[in-house]
Order: sequence, then structure tokens, then C-alpha cells
Amino acid sequence: MTMTKNNKNKSGNRNKWPTILLFVVFLLTAAAAIYVSIYYRADETAWRYMQSDATVTVLDTEYGWLFDGPSEDTALVFYPGAKVEEESYAPLLHSLAENGIDVCMVKMPFRLACLDGDAASEVLNAHNYSKWFIGGHSLGGLMAADYASDHAGDFSGVILLGAYPIKNIPDPLSEILIVGSEDYVVNWKRIESGRAYAPSDYVEHVISGGNHAQFGSYGHQRGDGAATVPAGEQVSETVHVIVNNL
Repeated sequence: MTMTKNNKNKSGNRNKWPTILLFVVFLLTAAAAIYVSIYYRADETAWRYMQSDATVTVLDTEYGWLFDGPSEDTALVFYPGAKVEEESYAPLLHSLAENGIDVCMVKMPFRLACLDGDAASEVLNAHNYSKWFIGGHSLGGLMAADYASDHAGDFSGVILLGAYPIKNIPDPLSEILIVGSEDYVVNWKRIESGRAYAPSDYVEHVISGGNHAQFGSYGHQRGDGAATVPAGEQVSETVHVIVNNL
């Protein structure tokens, strides 16, 4: 009788495992859903720059948005930062388009560029620009650099904002790296080690008083430093550095 009772207990324990596993899967799914639902949202300033004007036309596309300015031959594929609403980058990208660099902003799954690092392929197939750059902010910049490393023949250069490469950026590509002096989100040790992956044509620019979040327009980012320059000034300086070093 004792053996029979033990066997029943073992059988009962085995029957509990599917329920336990389902519960664990449910918890993980719920946690993932909560994680992706919490993100930084574009502010009113950003939404104003999502509107077309006399110089730049903002178009919805299958891959995201096109900021179509005066340029006929030069464009930038832009990967947004992690868990940041894509429209947050409208002030920066609108200004780049005004200054002769059309911008193709990619809409990433769950606002995470790591889930579609090859998104640039769709953008390149959608347009006929003769001179392409690729770049992005934070995680978006890292993933853009990774794509450029593997598809160097498709681009003229890489533009990284508060970001760094983790693979070699080969010549003859150029690299522009811009970071704010008060950026407490980016890993500065990785910025330093990333220089070893830079091509010969490399520009690094530190915006005095700038921080991580002000490359976009979505308010304060957790863990970031307090900027000592206005957001508009950081955007203007970023545009100036990019336009004058392409």
C-alpha cells in the first residue's frame, strides 16, 4: 500500500508541471507586454515637426516616414533609440532634410531596433538616392553601425548619436559620432573602445551641455544627466556637425 501511495504522489507531481510551466509562460508574456508598452513619447514640439511645410514634405511610408527636402541625391536611413516613440526625432530629422539630407526614419517592432536590424534593406529598395548614409540614436545607432559594417558597399558613411559601433566600420566609409557631455545613459567606456572600430575618416564631436535625450524630443530619460543647453540648440549643433562633415 505504501508503494502505491508513493506512486500516486509522483504521478500527481508530474501532472502539476504543465500547469506550472503555463503559469511561468503567462508571467513572462505579461512582463514582456508591460515592458514594450512603456516607452518615451514624443512631445508637442516633435509633433509640430511631423507636419510638412514649404521646404520639407513628411510622408508616411511602408517602412516608416520620409522627410523629403530639397536633396535629390543624398539620404540618411535613421534608426530610433530603444523604447522611444519614433516621432520624437522629427525636429532633428526635419532640420536635416531642410539642409540637404533627406531622411528615411524606420519604424521598429516594439520600438526596439535590435528586433529588425536589417530594416535598412527595405529602405534602400524603396528609393533611388545615389548617396546613402545610415545612423541612429542610442541602440538604434549601434544597430545601424552593425548593418553598415556588413553592407559597407551600400553606404558612404555612418552617423551615431549617443551611440558606438561594436564592429569594424571599414574604409572608405566615414563615421560621425556625436555625444552630449552630460549624457549619463551612454556607456562612455564603449565610446572609447569604439574608436578602435572607426574608419580613417572619423569625426567625434562632444556637445558641451548636451545630454542623451535631447537628440530627440521626448522629455527627460531615466538615468540621463541634466542638459545645460536648450534642446533646440543641441539639435542645431548636431545638424551643423553632420552637414559640415559629410
